[in-house]
Amino acid sequence: GVMLFPGVSPSDTIVPHILMQDSIGLSGWLVGLVCAGTLAASMSSGDAILHAAASIGIRDGISKILPLSEKQQHTYMKLLVVPIGAIAYYFAVVSNVDIVDLLLGSYGIIAQIFPLVFAAFYWPRANGRGALAGLLAAIVVNIFFFLNPELKPFPMHEGVYGLVANLVVFTAVSLMTKPEPVETVSAYSPAPIAQETAPA
Repeated sequence: GVMLFPGVSPSDTIVPHILMQDSIGLSGWLVGLVCAGTLAASMSSGDAILHAAASIGIRDGISKILPLSEKQQHTYMKLLVVPIGAIAYYFAVVSNVDIVDLLLGSYGIIAQIFPLVFAAFYWPRANGRGALAGLLAAIVVNIFFFLNPELKPFPMHEGVYGLVANLVVFTAVSLMTKPEPVETVSAYSPAPIAQETAPA
């Protein structure tokens, strides 16, 4: 497709571009079936991801800060679907960022969960405050270098810089704040763990 139609931008729209060219001579039925199949595939995944994002944003985010009833949570989830869908539409239709770059940027954020999962099983002194602080710091660093690649000290993926920030902040905040209760830690560690005292 790139050889037949050079200069198509963004490059990940080459398939729909080919389908719309009369010079190819594709049957209208074939074009319709491809479009219908693409729409069905995108809807089956897109609606699940969209609703999951809204659900996580409310149940694991807003409801942890503000007390919300079950009915209020459902209402806010429905409302949150609209801005999340609008952001996805912007990146899909308006933005010139390639889908590969978006995936690489998102993988840098997803990778930040690894230190938290590892610490949950192997570092009893870790706590929720440290995990949240490290995760937020990593996301900020990852997005910053994703938007400003020319500022990277070394030509590495921005997720690597995020991991460094994550480990530093996660460790520092966990050591400076109160540890988790023994009951919580024992659910992840088979050996009994002595309760540590918080720093003065």
